[in-house]
Amino acid sequence: MLSIRNIKKVFTLNHRPLTAVDTLSLDIAKGEIFGVIGHSGAGKSTLVRLLNCLEEPTEGTIFIDGEEMTKLNGKHLRKARQDIGMIFQHFNLLWSRTTAENIAFPLEIAGVSKREQEAKVKELIDLVGLTGKENAYPAQLSGGQKQRIGIARALANNPKVLLCDEATSALDPETTDAILNLLVNINQKFGITIVMITHEMDVIRHICDRVAVMEKGKIVEQGTVKDVFSNPKHQVTKSFIKQIIDDKREDDLSKQLANTKREGKVLQLYFRGTSSNDALISELLKRFSLRIHMLRGHMTMTNKGIVGTLILQVIGDLTHIQEAEKFIEEAAIEVEVLRDDT
Repeated sequence: MLSIRNIKKVFTLNHRPLTAVDTLSLDIAKGEIFGVIGHSGAGKSTLVRLLNCLEEPTEGTIFIDGEEMTKLNGKHLRKARQDIGMIFQHFNLLWSRTTAENIAFPLEIAGVSKREQEAKVKELIDLVGLTGKENAYPAQLSGGQKQRIGIARALANNPKVLLCDEATSALDPETTDAILNLLVNINQKFGITIVMITHEMDVIRHICDRVAVMEKGKIVEQGTVKDVFSNPKHQVTKSFIKQIIDDKREDDLSKQLANTKREGKVLQLYFRGTSSNDALISELLKRFSLRIHMLRGHMTMTNKGIVGTLILQVIGDLTHIQEAEKFIEEAAIEVEVLRDDT
């Protein structure tokens, strides 16, 4: 659907070259919600401007649905841009226009008839939950309502790709969740490919299928959200994950184990997209007559399930412990024996 090949963007600053995006390649599948995360200055905003053709790359090519965007110009480029919807951090609304008029604006530019505009605007207002706010001006609306207008406006021309540039950064947590859920519903209903540009790992966790981590204009790590969460490799990725998994275990596992009575087994369980672990420990206790001590754990929920680790001390008959290990593995949870005192 979206294919980026060796894209590079070099600006000139004080007569010196500044590379904002550095030979970056990426493939995003049709209907996917793909996240791009990076700290300020990583090149995310420049990448967005390259994707929506507001910036011309110094090198490389961008294809959207098989069309090479980097070769287009003039009216062909303007028409192709209608396939790309854009949602902004600070809404970018026209303050002198009502909700309905803001949503209609791209339709006016596209030359859509008044009658078609009215029908489309009504459809989009219902879709984003703004019924009753058609004649309200942006100054009369909350941040979440303004962003709903931004989403509806971005959908007006039935785009194939929806670019979200820090679309929730100006919103409170509750409103952020509501907007992210709306984007998921839009993705599922229309099959629109969504690219989320953000510096918040919680946004990635909430809705994305895959994620790419940017630093200094390059992609330093990418993969499915559950794989990146459960096994981050690059230091930048690890720093982002610590935003939501505040793992203060760095009081040294070996020290903790040294203070734990030596009996039974100490098991480390790896959750990599498991649907639920709510009943796991109670089920182990019920089935295998074991004593179980939870030593530590850090887990988080992604849109693909639970990821993280849990360390248990399991005490009881050796046969029951072994059966419990097998039961855990059959639940699609990886088990590692950290210490065996049976």
